[in-house]
Amino acid sequence: MAGNWKMYKTAGDTTAFFEKFLPLVASATDRDIVICAPYVNLPAAIAAVSGSRVEVGAQNLYWGKEGAFTGEISGPMLTAIGCKWVIVGHSERRQFFGETDATVLKRTQAALEHGLLPIVCVGERLEERESGSTEAVLKTQFDGGIAGLTPEQFSKIAIAYEPVWAIGTGKTATPEIAQQAHAYIRGLIVEKFGEAAAAASRILYGGSVKPDNVKNLMGQTDIDGALVGGASLEPASFGAIVNH
Repeated sequence: MAGNWKMYKTAGDTTAFFEKFLPLVASATDRDIVICAPYVNLPAAIAAVSGSRVEVGAQNLYWGKEGAFTGEISGPMLTAIGCKWVIVGHSERRQFFGETDATVLKRTQAALEHGLLPIVCVGERLEERESGSTEAVLKTQFDGGIAGLTPEQFSKIAIAYEPVWAIGTGKTATPEIAQQAHAYIRGLIVEKFGEAAAAASRILYGGSVKPDNVKNLMGQTDIDGALVGGASLEPASFGAIVNH
């Protein structure tokens, strides 16, 4: 169960969040719990979760180890402060910042090289869903951004299916619609990496996940977790999602 805070909260807000959140999820020992905070809040988040089962992720990284890349953050910088996870290829990165399937692959490979666990995002826009090209879009994103990994690399990633039309819009893919997409993605994994890899893969759903819909979503055969946006900003709501 991963929370993506996007561009919200200060370092002080981060500390205050965890003071309330950690006691709420202390008994949730059978699932990974991750908060992906803005870069400047990562040290506060990592300090706050010390001694707990909650882990911290970043929302992006650059594929270079170091260099003249003003404004970028590298994998070694993230691991050095105790970061464990990183989101790669979120639809907002694709939509607003020119992320492509090719750069998704490069960032994923860099994350793995430096010991980070990537949550690699795929998903279709509204017009793609309405034109019936959801599966074609997912296959293109998988082939370009994920299929280039080695089997060993692939075994360490999580995939997040996020229908772009359901992010922050209040629209949620019905559990059935989400399940269809997740099953299709798992089929792509079977074709590329085999049955065992597909069975072991974790495919998260992201798109207006809330306390009142998480149970039905998580009840689907191929949905293995959630990547939660707005509802992860409040300790009580994200706690309820984690503990569903």
